[in-house]
Amino acid sequence: MRAIILAAGRGERMRPLTDHCPKPLLPVRGRPLIEWHIEALAAGGVRDIVINTAWLAPQFVQQLGDGSRFTQTPGLRLHYSDESAEPGGALETAGGIRRALETLCADGDEAFWVVSGDVYLPDFRFDPARAKAFAQGPLDAQLWLAPNSPHHPQGDFGITPQGLACTSAQPRYTWASVGLFKRRMFESLEPGRKAALRPSLEQSIARQALGAELYLGTWVDVGTPERWAALQGPAA
Repeated sequence: MRAIILAAGRGERMRPLTDHCPKPLLPVRGRPLIEWHIEALAAGGVRDIVINTAWLAPQFVQQLGDGSRFTQTPGLRLHYSDESAEPGGALETAGGIRRALETLCADGDEAFWVVSGDVYLPDFRFDPARAKAFAQGPLDAQLWLAPNSPHHPQGDFGITPQGLACTSAQPRYTWASVGLFKRRMFESLEPGRKAALRPSLEQSIARQALGAELYLGTWVDVGTPERWAALQGPAA
């Protein structure tokens, strides 16, 4: 199964740190934030990872290359979906996934991992058995939700007793920006057009096809210089 790391955003709230460095390339505990995801995905058996880029896109290629420098994971391949060439720039979450869809599903796979490049979740396991079960199941997507942080106290979704995401159940939790998705969620979107993810998620909720479960490991939305600074510590 392949994966996409969402890394195209400008990171306005992180300025001035992101004026000259994309947020996913900022160092966290001794290595770029995005490398935590790359290594975790590789540990879960993923060998093809798409990185969508826009702001300061060349820096990703310069720093990460084609994946061959990750010598502990032979065969790892990094692919880039550069949205900086699009007329309107970055395409938002669903638009970015749609643009990369053919690469994500190049081997005929219908499912893939999605993770945001600006979250820190070192305990998350990209479990290949879970991915296989999801690919063979009926759901459009499976989201992992985290307890709400002080900057997002209202949360995003509740979880029904059946393990589905909903907008009405309490308590509500925050999407941890990691999940499994099916190709069919994005095929109807027009390639190259901006598209937010929330409408697609709500359509899946209406079909009772959006799974959700609680993730209680370390999770930080690295959205401000203060949160980034709080993460710094010895290299892992």
